[in-house]
Amino acid sequence: QVQLVESGGGSVQAGGSLRLSCAASGRTFRFDTMGWYRQAPGKQRELVAGLDSDGRSDYADSVKGRFTISRDNTKSTVYLQMNSLKPDDTAVYYCHGRRVVNVEGASVSYWGQGTQVTVSS
Repeated sequence: QVQLVESGGGSVQAGGSLRLSCAASGRTFRFDTMGWYRQAPGKQRELVAGLDSDGRSDYADSVKGRFTISRDNTKSTVYLQMNSLKPDDTAVYYCHGRRVVNVEGASVSYWGQGTQVTVSS
């Protein structure tokens, strides 16, 4: 059983920074992609940033230039450095890992339990 465990959330004033971490525990393996999603109250969960095993990254337009995703493939760990935080960044942030399981491209997703990020103005 694989578990993704997030840490690093909290409360910060606008303009501040936070660093989120997510580590896989249990039966670990190399994820093909790892990333971060967030969900604000009353809104759908959205992709914040993703990173594949080849180093290609993808960011939501709203966080480009402010957030940076990185990962340690050997440890199945992913990080999200969040700078210049805004009140609109307030949400529960979820770690996500995806593993391709066959040559047809079928995959399995894993989710963390979420960590709250609150940005005050």
